[in-house]
This record gives sequence, C-alpha cells and structure tokens, in this order.
Amino acid sequence: MGVIGQGWDLVIALLIGIAFGFVLESAGFSSSRKLAGVFYGYDFTVLRVFFTAAITAMVGLLYFGYMGWIDLSMVYVNETYLVATLLGGVIMGAGFITGGYCPGTSMCGVAIGKIDAMVFTAGMFVGILLFSEAFPWLQDMYDGHYMGPVKVYEILNLSSGLFVLLLILVALAAFVFTAWIQKRVKKVEY
Repeated sequence: MGVIGQGWDLVIALLIGIAFGFVLESAGFSSSRKLAGVFYGYDFTVLRVFFTAAITAMVGLLYFGYMGWIDLSMVYVNETYLVATLLGGVIMGAGFITGGYCPGTSMCGVAIGKIDAMVFTAGMFVGILLFSEAFPWLQDMYDGHYMGPVKVYEILNLSSGLFVLLLILVALAAFVFTAWIQKRVKKVEY
C-alpha cells in the first residue's frame, strides 16, 4: 500500500499536468518559433531546459540510489527496438522541424488557442491513426533489432556515476557553445 490513497493518483496526475502545462507556457514553449529556434540556431532554450531536466533527474536518482532511498533496479526502463527508435526519431525530428512543435508542446499551444498548434496536433492524430491501421504491415520493422531495457552507460561500458559526470560536462560545453552561436545569429522576435 502506497502513501497516496487509491483514487487520488489521478487527481495528483491532473494537478501535475496542469502545473507542467503552466510551466511550458510560462517558458514560451507554446511558441513554434521558440521551439524551432534550436534547429535554426537562434534560440537554444529548449536544449538547455532538456539538458537541465535530464541532469537533475540523473543526479537525483544516482544520489537517492547511493543513499539507499530508492532501489534503482526497480526503476522502469523502456525496452529498446533499435530500428523503430531510429525511424521514429527521424520522423518526429522532421515533424518537429517542419511544424515547430513536439507532441507535448503542441497540446500546450492548443490549450491557449494557437491555430498552428491545432493543425499540427490534428496532423499528429492522423499520423497515429495511419500508423495504427498500417501496424500489421509494419510490425516486423517495429520489432526489429530488439535490445531490451538497455541504458546508455551500459552500452558504453561505463559506471553510472562516470556517465553522469561526462553528461554534465557535455551539457556545460553545449551551454557555452550554443550561447556562442546564439550571439552570432540574428535574433527573431516571438
């Protein structure tokens, strides 16, 4: 039995979702121009936020595991299907560059009435429907090159602590490099 009573989990999830949407909107992530700025070199806020979130989560989990507050072997890791992951990444990246939204930020844009976000979201749902209908023909590709629930640091044969340290250094280098790029590229008004 958990600390939170049954039935409250959905209420808490709703409140967290509302807070997450508020933070996305406050950070300007409902703007397709701001999101596409990563690809065009004039705004790297999205990259910084995602790096910061990933590092915070990794350091937190590593520390909690070290202190014995969490059993890291119980943390769910998605299973990797390499072919589907790579192809899905290319498709989502192309959609992100073209539409200026990812699935989550498009919902944020829809919530505040942005027409481009509504069109993007409608296209996303059409894509989901087409994929679902074509799945029997795509299943072999989808299941291709199953790797299980792998972690990047295991593939690189590194300890989790060393991997976190290296990723922090990569993030810091990315922050410095993107700030340098951003200074040299014309600013775009949102």
